[in-house]
Amino acid sequence: MTKLPGIFNDVIGPVMRGPSSSHTAASWRIARTCLDILNEPLKSARIDFDKNGAWAPNFREQGTAMGIDGGLLGLEIADDRMKSTEAVAEEMGISIQYEINSFPTKHANTVRLSLVGKRGKKTQVLAASLGGGSFEIQKIDDIEVAICGDSFEILLKKSNSFPLPDDFKILLPDNISYTEKVDPEGKWVQLKSPNKISDNILAKLQALSVFDEVIQINPVMPIISGNETDLPFSSVSFMLVYAEKENLDLGELGLLYEQCQSGLSETELSEKMQSIIQTIEKSILTGLAGTDYSDRILQQQSNRIHEAQKKGKISRNALVNDIVANVTAIMEAKSGMEVIVANPTAGSCGTVGGVLKAVADDLNASKEEKVKAYFAAGLAGAYFAQGPGFSAEEHGCQVECGAAAGMAAAGIAQLFGGTAKQAIGAASMAIQNIIGMVCDPVADRVEVPCLGKNVSAAMNALSSATMACAGFNAVIPYDEVIQTVSKVSLQMPPCVKCTGLGGLAVTPTSQRLKNELENK
Repeated sequence: MTKLPGIFNDVIGPVMRGPSSSHTAASWRIARTCLDILNEPLKSARIDFDKNGAWAPNFREQGTAMGIDGGLLGLEIADDRMKSTEAVAEEMGISIQYEINSFPTKHANTVRLSLVGKRGKKTQVLAASLGGGSFEIQKIDDIEVAICGDSFEILLKKSNSFPLPDDFKILLPDNISYTEKVDPEGKWVQLKSPNKISDNILAKLQALSVFDEVIQINPVMPIISGNETDLPFSSVSFMLVYAEKENLDLGELGLLYEQCQSGLSETELSEKMQSIIQTIEKSILTGLAGTDYSDRILQQQSNRIHEAQKKGKISRNALVNDIVANVTAIMEAKSGMEVIVANPTAGSCGTVGGVLKAVADDLNASKEEKVKAYFAAGLAGAYFAQGPGFSAEEHGCQVECGAAAGMAAAGIAQLFGGTAKQAIGAASMAIQNIIGMVCDPVADRVEVPCLGKNVSAAMNALSSATMACAGFNAVIPYDEVIQTVSKVSLQMPPCVKCTGLGGLAVTPTSQRLKNELENK
């Protein structure tokens, strides 16, 4: 069965701190997984970035170092100590050093971690951040692997390449798969399971004299792979046919999609989404209350919208003003290193949550209706993830704020009571309006022009959903719009793909702000 993106694993989430899901959340997940791979308490770490990669010029400013530090120190990403990881590392007696070097990579967001344990063990891990918090461990000590944090895994190390003993295969339950990796010094065996591997099986594996080491790797993703069932539709067009036949809206289809991906019940998934919504709406309240963080360009502004409205200085359109205030509040919570939800990324986290909260409040929507709106948004995002994905370093901001606009438009159409066809049409129109958007954060902080792009994406989503539910024709099918995003990204130069080397990022004002922040 082909593995498809999940709504919770790949689209709406992770719950995190930091300015960027690609930089902070994915790097935290990579580092946390590396602790398991090292398989003993950490003494020191050297972190390398390729000089030609996207992370080399901005790994501190955009939170990569904070994420890696936190993961290696064993901190939860929502822990307040993530804001001061250097002090925590000093307190724990752990040395973490960063270097820019040159080494072969397959992805712009690649990192190499060389770890030393307190008992002397050494290991080197190569990993890549794939966008929106997703990641892949690609090599362990030059052995190619594929670890994405969505399975319970066991690594078994052999000092020779002799065939596996028969009693090894007998030990494994039917739902555990295994692959063998051979190198000049021996062999690795990688086990994957959708369920936690029992202590009994672990003990028996450790008792086999053929293995020198047994390493247990726990999942870091919210949904565990391996419990998937077949979807009743395989593409956007077939999904719309199925929706009409079964009289299902996009929210119901999104819930069905995630049921097939996760193996969880409708109740379990609805509760997970309700928890996500609560976190998003709490981040709005946090932003509106005011956040304090020195290393940023923009301090609190979200409170100014309602103040200006009360004084009659701006339009009295409560919906529009609430959208601007909500989106800004989430972005301020993010820049203040408070807990937010990447949706689908941290750089675009304000759009979906900000506009869906405002529209739901305007319509007096129930909790159940909001949950369905988020599943509608999630399904639109899942199909986007099957295309270009959410990595701005590969495709520019058209896959962050652009994808968020499409997701939000689908969610708003769901709240309006639109059909699945109208919701997908809304997503199509919203993304059409943002194709080609560059990613050029000023001073390497995910604030300017990111805030304005999130607000614009939210308003774009509202107008697109309004047009779609009024009967406007999107003209270009959603899957063709997604394909176009991928084609356009190939025509965009790397300097406008979140590298800080083009666009507004290289203006004199941006350079001045960057120097001022660094001097702090």
